[in-house]
Amino acid sequence: MAREVLITGATGTLGHRVVCEATDAGHKVRALSRKPHVGYTGVHWAQGDLLSGEGIDDALEGIDTVIHCATQGTRDKDVASAHNLFSAARRAKTDNIIYVSIVGIDRIPLPYYKTKLRVEEALEASGLGHTIIRVTQFHDLIEMTFKMQRFSPVLSAVKGVRFQPIDTRDVATHLVSMIDDGPRGRVDDIGGPAVLGHDDLGRLYLSSRGSRRRVVSLPVPGGIVAGYKTGANLVPANPIGKIGFAQYLTRST
Repeated sequence: MAREVLITGATGTLGHRVVCEATDAGHKVRALSRKPHVGYTGVHWAQGDLLSGEGIDDALEGIDTVIHCATQGTRDKDVASAHNLFSAARRAKTDNIIYVSIVGIDRIPLPYYKTKLRVEEALEASGLGHTIIRVTQFHDLIEMTFKMQRFSPVLSAVKGVRFQPIDTRDVATHLVSMIDDGPRGRVDDIGGPAVLGHDDLGRLYLSSRGSRRRVVSLPVPGGIVAGYKTGANLVPANPIGKIGFAQYLTRST
């Protein structure tokens, strides 16, 4: 069934994938951006600012499902933007807010994770129909941790930490498949097809680039890394992703 869908963060790493996937699935897609855009056949671009609230009521007019992919990057801005969105959704009588969160945010004391948890709590308390899905780290993020070291003679990895990275294309497909389900509250976490050590991911990254550098695993102290070492960021029981890290690297080179 074709739905009226608003996608926040529509130009972002995940959002632009969701826009294409939802359009291909036959939904009537409205993509939210702070700047004016033209493009994507079948997509209506809505200009609005979640932080100020400007344009959000107009963007939500006639919308029954929101896929909330936007993030502001800082705690206060992210929470304030979410509150503005949820308030406007109540006024518009929007049926379902699908919020994309992160696996382990309640067990790993990373400041950004604490912000995501606050947004989850705000959505749960909003009275809106909603679906919250937590996802493991994107391939893009893992790749970025290695790209940042491009001038180093070795590639450093965090000792004892594993990841289950997932491709944004797989996440987008899963999110769009949930649109017709309606509000489901907190649903099962999802992850990529394989759990690998940070060092193993580093070796895959170097191999994809034909690099002769070596990976060095370094111990990193602190509560954040300790949280990762417990595997709180993993969901090995629900590997919905199909595109592995090596395959992603082949596509991104």
